[in-house]
Amino acid sequence: MNRIKKLASLLGLAVLAGASTAAPWAPTRPVRIIVPITGSTNDTVARLVQPKLQEALGQPVIVENRPGAGGNIGADYVAKSPPDGHTLLVGYNGPIAINATLFRKMPFDPRKDLAPITLAVTSPQYLVVNADLPAKTPAEFVALAKARKGGLSYASVAVGSASHLTMEMLKSAAQVDITHVPYKGAGPALVDLVAGNVQSAFLVPGNVQQFVKDGRLRVIATTGEKRFANVPEVPTMVESGYPDFVATSWVGFLAPGGTPRPVIDRLNAEIVKIVRSPEISAKLRELEFDVVAGSPEDFSRWIDKEVTRWGAVIKSTGATVD
Repeated sequence: MNRIKKLASLLGLAVLAGASTAAPWAPTRPVRIIVPITGSTNDTVARLVQPKLQEALGQPVIVENRPGAGGNIGADYVAKSPPDGHTLLVGYNGPIAINATLFRKMPFDPRKDLAPITLAVTSPQYLVVNADLPAKTPAEFVALAKARKGGLSYASVAVGSASHLTMEMLKSAAQVDITHVPYKGAGPALVDLVAGNVQSAFLVPGNVQQFVKDGRLRVIATTGEKRFANVPEVPTMVESGYPDFVATSWVGFLAPGGTPRPVIDRLNAEIVKIVRSPEISAKLRELEFDVVAGSPEDFSRWIDKEVTRWGAVIKSTGATVD
């Protein structure tokens, strides 16, 4: 009996030793990173990570834009892809936390059909207006919206995005009518905003910095809990008379639901290392992102909170996909 126990013990140690020395998962063909929007900071984050991830994984990594339906087209594509680590999603508020409440019918379940890898970055937003608009504060902007009675419009990077819902929050809080003009990404939205075809928007700093610097856009408020270091003279929405008006945009990486844990762990380790590296984190901070890369569990809890928070916003404002 003692010999049997000893043999079993040795066998168990051998199994553990084999498991501990097993090579981590590695892709066997090119990896695609799907970005469900165009010309945005989501795309920027993906393309900053892409070359470093390619180097780490030893396979080509390709960034592919699949915009449309508020991010649902690209996210659904990933949700229905094989759960083998070769197709990843750059997710953001819209398709991951907002659309499940905003859309009457979703082609996928964000919580069941997608597996969190890591939240990468977060950022409050700027309330920006075209430089020709005679509004330099939120109070003046609201007064102008009331005076024009629906004559003002605002751009969003997509239906269901934070830029959409944040302006709906302001419309509800201030009781004003501002026409929503959705775009498929920040690029086309900014073209019309700078041209004056739309007059306002809530956008992350990285999308608008150059236009603010050259005077074509004006920042009149921010949506953070505190003022931005780059524009210390600009008040927050809370300071401007809107209690609890804090709205955060974020970007994270996800895989198809059912992706094995060893695959998630390898991708998490590599992406977190890349995002936190001095070179990449410096570039992200230049765009006024906060680098928050962490565990899959941290990201999962973050998504749960965001689903609840934005769901409440949608219900209270009556926002729709129209």
